[in-house]
Amino acid sequence: MTTAPASGPSRALCLEEFALHSFDKLRYGDTDRQGHVNNAVFATLLETGRVELFHQGPTLLMDTGCSLVIAHLSVDYLRELHWPGRVDIGTRVLSIGRSSLRLEQALFQDKRPVARAETVVVQVSNETRRGHALSQELVARLAPLRFPLSDSAVPP
Repeated sequence: MTTAPASGPSRALCLEEFALHSFDKLRYGDTDRQGHVNNAVFATLLETGRVELFHQGPTLLMDTGCSLVIAHLSVDYLRELHWPGRVDIGTRVLSIGRSSLRLEQALFQDKRPVARAETVVVQVSNETRRGHALSQELVARLAPLRFPLSDSAVPP
């Protein structure tokens, strides 16, 4: 069972199609009474991918004096996730707005997709706590992370 991003036709999810790859190790405490990883843990796993996207290298992937906040998060649960194991996280930019980004993420266990998520992240001014337009420099830094992957974006 797979799902497609809202912007494209139905297709299978593949980690290699994501601009950024991260991973997390599952903990026994992540499981619930049904013996699989609890659905609430999926949001934490997705956070790992977002944090690694915005905290690449010595500079943050946001404008000075700004922060990023989640305005929307939707998760499609595709399969059960089981402990023990590792979860691979794919993250990519679907679209860039005036002050926001629409991200697609997917979680994979043993190369099989287990969840797909879409997140809208808004850049806000730390002073006013209101939406703050993305600078041209930031938009240029985000462009290689867009889907479909450009030739300049090479997954690690």
